[in-house]
Amino acid sequence: MVFAGASLSVAPAPSYLEALNSKQQQAVLTCEGTLLILAGAGTGKTRVLTTRLAHILEQNLCGYQNILAVTFTNKAAQEMRERIQHLLGRSVDGMWLGTFHSLCMRILRKNAEVLGYSPNFTVIDSDDQLRLIKQLLKAENIDDKQVPPKMVAGVINRWKDKAKTPDRAGNPQELTVQLYRQYQERLKILNAMDFGDLILNCLVLFQQNPEVLKSYQQQFCYMLVDEYQDTNAAQYLWLRLLADGYGNLCCVGDDDQSIYGWRGAEIANILKFEKDYPNATVIRLEQNYRSTNHILGAASGLIANNRDRLGKELWTEKQGGESVLIKGNWDSEGEARFVIEEVEDYQRKGNNLSSMAILVRASYQTRDFEERCLKTGTPYRVVGGLRFYERQEIKDALAYLRILVQPDDGLAFERIINVPKRGIGSTALQNMHVIAREQNISLPRAALQYAMNDTKGSGKANLRQFFEDMQRWRCMLDTQPHVDVVKTVLDESGYTGMWLEEKSPDAAGRLENLKEFVRAIEEFEFLPGFLDHVSLVTDNNNQSAGDCLSIMTLHAAKGLEFDFVFLPGWEENLFPHPRCLQESGQSGLEEERRLGYVGISRAKIKATISYALRRRTSYQGWQVGLPSRFLSELPAAHVRHVQANGGESRQFGNSPESFRRPASFTEYQAQHFVIGDRVFHQKFGYGDVIDTEGDQTIVEFDLAEEKRIHSSFLKKQS
Repeated sequence: MVFAGASLSVAPAPSYLEALNSKQQQAVLTCEGTLLILAGAGTGKTRVLTTRLAHILEQNLCGYQNILAVTFTNKAAQEMRERIQHLLGRSVDGMWLGTFHSLCMRILRKNAEVLGYSPNFTVIDSDDQLRLIKQLLKAENIDDKQVPPKMVAGVINRWKDKAKTPDRAGNPQELTVQLYRQYQERLKILNAMDFGDLILNCLVLFQQNPEVLKSYQQQFCYMLVDEYQDTNAAQYLWLRLLADGYGNLCCVGDDDQSIYGWRGAEIANILKFEKDYPNATVIRLEQNYRSTNHILGAASGLIANNRDRLGKELWTEKQGGESVLIKGNWDSEGEARFVIEEVEDYQRKGNNLSSMAILVRASYQTRDFEERCLKTGTPYRVVGGLRFYERQEIKDALAYLRILVQPDDGLAFERIINVPKRGIGSTALQNMHVIAREQNISLPRAALQYAMNDTKGSGKANLRQFFEDMQRWRCMLDTQPHVDVVKTVLDESGYTGMWLEEKSPDAAGRLENLKEFVRAIEEFEFLPGFLDHVSLVTDNNNQSAGDCLSIMTLHAAKGLEFDFVFLPGWEENLFPHPRCLQESGQSGLEEERRLGYVGISRAKIKATISYALRRRTSYQGWQVGLPSRFLSELPAAHVRHVQANGGESRQFGNSPESFRRPASFTEYQAQHFVIGDRVFHQKFGYGDVIDTEGDQTIVEFDLAEEKRIHSSFLKKQS
């Protein structure tokens, strides 16, 4: 009974909701049913995630052990755990919070025996995976040069990402399918799993044992998934199986930031969410707390050109600020000089170097900026990768040049004497060391003696050839430009060819780095001067721990933010990257555009995009470039364009003098193939044409899955 004059009391809203806007609060309070939170860049996604989990626990909707929260990195999981504990003021150690792989491992440790494993199974790394594949190839008398182990590993890993066991991978008579089956059988004998098995075997466990699946469906009352746009097919299926229990599935993601298709992520998972869950609620987080309206306007204008997207309208209360600067440069060296001068200017105005970042499309681009930083004394760090001169292929190339200039350099000799393989085993190398110690001579001199004392064996013949080649190359230094000699050394030693034959995904990047390495040598009059320079560079190459400029790829920048962001190299044949267009066509172009969107939206105060009209390469000299097609898609109201000649314009025109849009990938000259043609593709290798559709050719590759390829990127084999 309510007495006259009395009023019903309303429980106050929890304090942790006060800092959230209305859409964020809605996302936190919508706990029941299926929910998709489309969280645009800088819209406070992490705050919403952690507050939502804290709310479920604070309202006693379930216990810690009844929540499944999935992230993509251990760092993200740890940050989420700490934030939840801070909000609640107590530990949440019982919660199932972690990465896909860590959570699947937890399930498999408990249920391994159901699959025929013991609970203490080993998880092998990529090196062990390659070692096992090499053993299988050797047992089958298969030449690992004809069937590279890295290619086999790549195919197997892709199958696992797609949730394909050996019996579903393809024709059982195909070599790679047979190797896949043998590989899995061998792993089971070893009581071991690789990284991909953690999710795949968990799927197998659920699909073959309904009672096990049901127990976890009943356990997890609430499920939450971060970065849903980055899930692959296996992760998608795993989530769907578990969500069939209570149905309280919350997925958080941004289709506009899906940039990992090259490693198995399928943007279709988020695009078809409402089709998968017809009764789902969709909440768009569109208020951006990071960037100015000009930065958001430029990024939003760019991404609006994508066709496959769910759509959001980001906005901010941060009005004003500077337009996004587009700076044209005569050449790539001038571009690096401009960027570092801007960095120094911001620093003089009181900004920390740690508030600035250079985001490149290809890893080889870092060298120009690293060199410029070293010349100006600007502290820097390369995030998510090695500095240029610390990379494997660069160290190998340097070792060849070191022993070319200094024949007694034993460390350089030992690094490259069997790279590429020359049939020189550990026993032979040990014998060389014995000779060196007994006669008190350098290892290369000992190796020469070892090779000349006994003429038997292909390894010794190859060793003698190595020394003959070295002597010939040294003589060439007296008569030919040192840059030409370096190219000859890398080519005739077989080192360049080794990476050309390598079918791993990173081989193309290593070749790009080698070309950049040769370009670096061009800047020095003599080879010894270059080697001295590198010695000084690497001696000071300790990663800066204090205030320093960040240099990284666009892919590595996702999830980060900086006051000032520099985006160099926005040119055709670099960004969008031609390999993405070649392999994926329209979908590749859209992923490249999303990468540009991610790059621009990292900036809080100022974003600067730059391009070079000429970019020097090692083999073609200066290449004339065109500004990226993406520049013409940036809204004129949010950009300011300063051309290389110092002139300024508000937008790109259509005349050849100001901006010429390049031909799109669909306008390349196509070749004509017929069914049955034997073709070669630079990445996927050899295959047979099984169908054609216009300028698209469908190829069944020997060592990869069936692919639809633009005809211009295939070469017909006689």
